[in-house]
Amino acid sequence: MAVIVVTGRGGAGKTTTTANLSSYLAMKEYRVLAVDGDLYLPNLGFHFALDTVKYTVHTLLKNPDIDPEWAIYRHKETGVYVMPGSTQLQDVLGISPRRLVDILERVKYKFGVVFVDSPTGVPFDTLPTFQVANYQLIVVEIERSPIYSFETMVKNEIEKLKALGEKYNLNIGVVLNKVRESADVVDKIIEAIEEDLDVPVLGWVPFDYNVPESINVGIPIIKYLPNSDAAVAFKEIGEVLEEWIFG
Repeated sequence: MAVIVVTGRGGAGKTTTTANLSSYLAMKEYRVLAVDGDLYLPNLGFHFALDTVKYTVHTLLKNPDIDPEWAIYRHKETGVYVMPGSTQLQDVLGISPRRLVDILERVKYKFGVVFVDSPTGVPFDTLPTFQVANYQLIVVEIERSPIYSFETMVKNEIEKLKALGEKYNLNIGVVLNKVRESADVVDKIIEAIEEDLDVPVLGWVPFDYNVPESINVGIPIIKYLPNSDAAVAFKEIGEVLEEWIFG
């Protein structure tokens, strides 16, 4: 199974969601691979302290003769297998994003679940990766839009990404992240998404100041501080996701 994680706007916590949900399933003893598919602004490696490794997804994109296994690293704290991207400018230039599909096809059969951390917005450069996916998670930070204009934000963000997932016949779900002031009305927001757009909301994650600290140490919050507010929320979403995928 392959899960592609998307968002309409940067800073919503797409990569944090990828890191924590992949960690949840790995800690439940599923064999999980997390791939940095955000080829021009890769940062998944930071979440697992794998930002200075020798081989990356960019290495594979530039040299198809290299075995993809060389760019896969097991995160000892969570058990997630990670294929990080390179943060070096010289590695990002001159790549062929379409070859990412070939890489995913070569490795996905070795894992029970593959998460692909997709670029922000409509990922035109890596659209072919949707062909190998089965599920689409849309991560939304609702705090950036006033509640009175929330329906407009839904139309401009969730609805477009949902249409993209529908084009590739994906199972689509939404995760609300960094919830703060809107916590009192989050249930109404979830109801609006599920009723108006007919998309299930897997859950919502409160804003948590511990998350940046967990990123700095390279251990997703679900493992780093398992009793923190964000970790508890990611666990609950992970349970829903596990049921969603594996029944």
